[in-house]
Amino acid sequence: MGRFILRRSAVMILTALCLTFVVFFLTNLYPNLEKLAKTQGDMRMSEEDVGRWLDRNGYTRSVFIKYGEWLGVVPGFTRQEVNSDGETVTIGRCIEPGQNPAEAATFCGVLQGEWGFSTVFKKDVSEIVGTRLALTGKLMFFVMILMVPAALILGVLAGMREGSRTDRGFSTISILTTATPEYVSGVILIAVFASSAVGLKWFKGTATSAMDDATFNNFFLPVLTIALYGMGYIARMTRASMAEVMTAQYIRTARLKGVSFRNIVLKHALRNALIAPFTVIMLQFPWLLNGVVIVETLFNYKGVGWALVSAAGNNDIELLLGISVVSVFVVLITQLISDIGYVYLNPRISVT
Repeated sequence: MGRFILRRSAVMILTALCLTFVVFFLTNLYPNLEKLAKTQGDMRMSEEDVGRWLDRNGYTRSVFIKYGEWLGVVPGFTRQEVNSDGETVTIGRCIEPGQNPAEAATFCGVLQGEWGFSTVFKKDVSEIVGTRLALTGKLMFFVMILMVPAALILGVLAGMREGSRTDRGFSTISILTTATPEYVSGVILIAVFASSAVGLKWFKGTATSAMDDATFNNFFLPVLTIALYGMGYIARMTRASMAEVMTAQYIRTARLKGVSFRNIVLKHALRNALIAPFTVIMLQFPWLLNGVVIVETLFNYKGVGWALVSAAGNNDIELLLGISVVSVFVVLITQLISDIGYVYLNPRISVT
């Protein structure tokens, strides 16, 4: 198992480098850099002014060098210029305003905990990501509490008696929830349960107040919107796994021995039927990071998804890169946990 984890960790590191480089390359395309220069300088800047601003701030160099600086494995760039007082000063990526260049660090990237500075929020990216990630984590926690038990119950009940009315009814519900995207179900839920036009003002149409104090009234709709979409997929996988297990030879043997149907399901079928859904459940975490982009924007809940939309809309390159690091990390870690858990749950799989 230790060798397996080491191999997977090496693959994870390589994958993380490839994915973050792709994001870094796309965010550092010239149109994005041009927009950044005009946003930070003057929207009426000429092409020559844009080129000088980009050169002054180190954006015109090779993308591989810039990626190495951002990662923290290449020394940060430095440049000397003459200020308004006629003095020659040294500026650079690792030099803070007013700091003595001799006291500045040589490397200042993600590996050193320096994630950059947000041009929109005027704060360190690490501080913004930490705050927004905590809010999204709270949302994902309640989504998993609602989604996973409900999906497993629906899937097990449907798979216990394949082809029955219960199976067809629950399968139809699962398909409908999976086929309805969050931006549709969220709007419908707001219109029905939070709009004064319909009259059912049971919940709040926004979740802004839930950032400080989450209650059933202001937090249930966004949680339900995300849970409905993922619940159908998990339920369908659980139903398929349960239906397959119920036709296994050892289940038939237990029936011939006179074991009650309840004991067959709980003691023999359920554990084996939950092996496949475990992997699906773990893979919901990366999907939730994508789902919260829509839901957090729709309900004005200022988590990672909301910050990602704000950063993309305002060309906040450093914040976009910081959120991409978190997304890649969550995806890779959940996949590793999924693989390890699957090996432990399924004794037929051997790892060498």
